[in-house]
Amino acid sequence: MTLRVYNTLTRQKEVFQPLEPGVVRMYVCGPTVYSDAHIGHAMSVIVFDIIRRYLEYKGYKVVHVMNFTDVDDKIINKARETGEPPFELAGRYIEKFLEQLDALNVKRPTVMPRVSGTIDEIIAMVQELIDKGYAYEVNGNVFFRVRADDDYGKLSRRKLEDAARGDREHYAEDLKEDPFDFALWKAQKEPDEPAWDSPWGKGRPGWHIECSAMVRKHLGPTIDIHGGGNDLVFPHHENEIAQSESCNDAPLAKYWLHNGMVQLSGEKMSKSLGNMVTIDDFLAEHDADVFRLLVLGSHYRKPLVYDDSVVEQAEKGLQRLLGALRPPVGDKTEGPEADALLEAARTAKERFEAAMDDDFNTAAALGHLYDLVKAINTARDAGVGGEPFEQAQATFKELTGVLGLRLQPKAAAKSDAEPFIDLLVEVRSELRKAKQWALADLVRDRLAELGVALEDTRDGTTWSWK
Repeated sequence: MTLRVYNTLTRQKEVFQPLEPGVVRMYVCGPTVYSDAHIGHAMSVIVFDIIRRYLEYKGYKVVHVMNFTDVDDKIINKARETGEPPFELAGRYIEKFLEQLDALNVKRPTVMPRVSGTIDEIIAMVQELIDKGYAYEVNGNVFFRVRADDDYGKLSRRKLEDAARGDREHYAEDLKEDPFDFALWKAQKEPDEPAWDSPWGKGRPGWHIECSAMVRKHLGPTIDIHGGGNDLVFPHHENEIAQSESCNDAPLAKYWLHNGMVQLSGEKMSKSLGNMVTIDDFLAEHDADVFRLLVLGSHYRKPLVYDDSVVEQAEKGLQRLLGALRPPVGDKTEGPEADALLEAARTAKERFEAAMDDDFNTAAALGHLYDLVKAINTARDAGVGGEPFEQAQATFKELTGVLGLRLQPKAAAKSDAEPFIDLLVEVRSELRKAKQWALADLVRDRLAELGVALEDTRDGTTWSWK
C-alpha cells in the first residue's frame, strides 16, 4: 500500500514521498515550558509519536526534532512571580516533561533543541533577512516585513487584511512600519530579562524565528514533515514559512501535518479558560495506555472530546485488548479453527496497514485490532494453541506496538490469577449447560466483585479486567 497524508498546505491528501529515499526529516513544535504540561500537550506528542512509529514500521529512518521554547515572555513573567531564575524554571519543567514522555511511552525525539542553545543561529538568520530587505531594525528591535513576502498567507489561506494577529504580534506596535509586521528580535527592556549581545544591542529572539533557526540547524533548509497543533497554523507556522523561505530561497516543508485540539465540555482546553487537565492528573488515575487509546480512537486532525464517558470507553477498550494476551487453554494446531485464526491475523494486519496508509487513520486501525482480539478469543475458546495461537498473538503485539501501546496488566497478581479465572469461567459454562442458573450467576457475581467482567457471546464466554 502507498502512504497518503493530508497536507494542510494543499488541503488534500498526497502520496508521501520523502525528499531523500528512506529518510524522513520531521520537526514538531514543542511546548513553551513555564507550567505543568496538560493533556493537550500529551495529545500532540502522542499523535506524532504514532506517526513516527508507523513510518519506522514502514522502514523509514526518522530524524525527529522537537524543540523546547525556554525563552519567552510567559517564562519571564512566571519567574518574576516565583522568584526562580528563568532558565532554572524552564529547565525544571523540561525535565518533568521528559519524564512524562517516558510515562506516556512516547519515544524521545532524535534531537530536542532549546532556544537558549540556538541564539547564534537565530542572530545569523535575522541578519540574513535584514540583508535581503525582508527585515528592519528599530531601537534594538528587528521586525519582519510581512508585505515583502508575496506568498504570505498560503498556509492559513488568510488575506492579510482579514488576519487577526496573535498576542505576541502586538509587541512594540508603535515601532513597526506596518501593524502586521512581527518581531524577529526584541530589545531588552528590564535587567532581569534573559538577553544576549547582538548587532542590534542586547535582546532575545521573537517566537517564530526560533523554530525557523532550529529547523535549519538540525534538519536543513527543507524538511519532509512539519507538525504541530492546528492552533499554530496562524500565525506561528505562517510566520515560520515567511521567514524561512525568504531567508533560504527554498520551501520550508513538503508536508504540513496538524492535530486537532482537546475539547472539554465542547470548548477548547486552555490555561486562560482554567479548564486544564494536567498529564499528572490523568496518570494519577489511569494507565498511560488509556490516554493513548483516547487519541487513537479519534482521527488526529479532528478535535479530541474529553469527558468521563470517553475515558470509560478507553478503559474498557484496554481491557479488551489485554484479553487477547491470555495464554491458550488448548493445544489444537490444525483444523478449521486454527486456519480461521491465522487468516484473521493476516487480514487484520493487511487492513491495519491500509487504514494507517490512509492519513494515519488510527480509529479504523484500532477497529481491525479489536476484530483480531475477537478472533483470538474465539480460537482460544475452541482449544487452539501452539504455533497458530502464538503467531496470532505475535501479530497482535507487533501492531499494538506500532501504535505505542504497552498493554501491561496493572499488577503481576492479575497474571497469576488468570488460570483460576479461566477455570471458573469453564465451570460456569458447564453450570449453564446443566441449567444450574443460580450457581452460574453466583460465579459471575463473585468474579465481578473481584473486578472481572464476563461477556457471553455465541462463540462462548470471554472475560476481561474491569
